[in-house]
Amino acid sequence: MSKLIKNIKQLELRIFYLMILSIILCTLSIQDVNAQDVKKNRVRLKADYVKIMDGDSYFDISASAKIEKKNVPVSTIEVIIYHELNDDQIELGTVTTDSNGECRFIIKNFYNLKTDTTNTYNFLISFKGNDAFKKVSKSIEFKDASIAAEMITKDSINYISATLRETSTDSLLVDQSLNVQVQRLFKSLRIGKEFNNTDENGTIIVPIEEGIPGIDGNLIIEVVLNDSDEYGTVKSLVKVPIGVPIVDESTFDQRTMWSTRSKTPIFILVFTNLLIVGIWGIIIYLISNLFKIVKLKS
Repeated sequence: MSKLIKNIKQLELRIFYLMILSIILCTLSIQDVNAQDVKKNRVRLKADYVKIMDGDSYFDISASAKIEKKNVPVSTIEVIIYHELNDDQIELGTVTTDSNGECRFIIKNFYNLKTDTTNTYNFLISFKGNDAFKKVSKSIEFKDASIAAEMITKDSINYISATLRETSTDSLLVDQSLNVQVQRLFKSLRIGKEFNNTDENGTIIVPIEEGIPGIDGNLIIEVVLNDSDEYGTVKSLVKVPIGVPIVDESTFDQRTMWSTRSKTPIFILVFTNLLIVGIWGIIIYLISNLFKIVKLKS
């Protein structure tokens, strides 16, 4: 009888352990299903190719996603840039988006890269995905163009002359719109017509207005092929000494009310120090009188 009871207890213990194990396995499977059911958002990549004549060539990349019906920037994701040629992909490097979902990748040794049979450069910008976002990639194709710009003077009037060419074939690009503008700190100042299309020689000539202020009389003129579908953005900078010198009216190094602490006006320093000394003198005088009164009473 005691042996039977002992066997029953062992059986009940085994059943208890099996139940605990089943509960644990069910919980893990539910968590795995829930993890698989989590919907990942899709990242939207945007990339603009920019070439500065006698300077850098780079991609301006931005990443965003539509979350709860709102477009929000995607920050701190790593983007990989590949150069594609035929069936090969050569990794050029990586870059990480900032808090605004933006980043810039400078293409090093650009002219060592090769084009396909149509003289087109092919790149791939890729994001491998993470726990919150799906993987995504974007292809970029463009041909290389160049702008040769200079200042010329005719009949005492200054002009900017610029010629646009396709680099690989050295052919002139006709009927392309170029912007001419003066470089400024926040936003460039456009000069000339709104649209300056290249003629049959691939050239534009735009007069430079008089009276434009510049530091030490120097102006930096930008000639820009802006966001072309075939060539991207190409920019040429020309420094010309024809501006009106800026008169420095800054009072930063002078002793004024709105200057830094080290540039406080002398009369304020003298007045405040005299006021402080006077207040402390009165306090010391009152304290000394109190001591005298106490001594007289004692």
